Amino acid sequence: MKERITITIATDLLEEIDNKVDGTTIKNRSHAIELFLAKSLQRQSVSQAVILAGGPEEIEIERKRVHAPMVIINKKPVLEHIIYMLKRQGINQIIISVGHKKDDIMQHFGDGSHFGITINYVEEDEPLGTAGALKKASEYITNTFVVCNGDELKDIDVRDMLDFHRKQGSSATLALTTVSDAKDYGVVILNGNKVYRFIEKPTGNIPSNLISAGLYLFEPEMLNNIPEGYARLEEDVFPKLAQSEDLSGFVFYGKWQDIRSKEGYEKARQQWEGF
Repeated sequence: MKERITITIATDLLEEIDNKVDGTTIKNRSHAIELFLAKSLQRQSVSQAVILAGGPEEIEIERKRVHAPMVIINKKPVLEHIIYMLKRQGINQIIISVGHKKDDIMQHFGDGSHFGITINYVEEDEPLGTAGALKKASEYITNTFVVCNGDELKDIDVRDMLDFHRKQGSSATLALTTVSDAKDYGVVILNGNKVYRFIEKPTGNIPSNLISAGLYLFEPEMLNNIPEGYARLEEDVFPKLAQSEDLSGFVFYGKWQDIRSKEGYEKARQQWEGF
């Protein structure tokens, strides 16, 4: 179904559009505008995400040990909040890497139809690390995709980040935020928009309070940088990409909170009500 609309376009831009009309492949002005819009929107969209939820992190809540991705915040598991954040931005093909307490996750989310998305699972029979799990998910990857940690709440405009990623031309872009104490995170030093150094959990002098927020945009070819077997993005991939100037950093100013500690859980309870 199509709908007739009226738009105003600059004269020089309209001339460029008219020059593309050949009467055969592009039949008329309306057809040209429709084609260019469709191409542009497709280029600026991403529909796939891999959520890394196989880690062993647990939090003690009311004398019970709860797997971090399944901790309840505002009546939903953390992982469910992440899925809805991605869905709101048009990402409806989700691959979840599961390992520790995988049955809890798979039973809750199923094939994703209840949430209006499609979910596939990559099962870690033994720990593969953040990069190894991603490598195993590569069979599902067809285009630019999001990777997201499953134990953090975050409010990131992925579409803005994708536009930034395209302009940088890197095979990988990290979402970055700031914290007051960065010693327990992946610390980033930027040179312009490129990541100059990536230091996982630095000891001694901490050179920056800018950290990885656990959400990344990757091109499929980035998967070639991941070695076989157990590997970690933070130690085996990101430092190498930074060295080759193929890693960009997107600083965002939305909310972010990790749920890997009791302190993080309490902060999330206070700050994420209504999310």
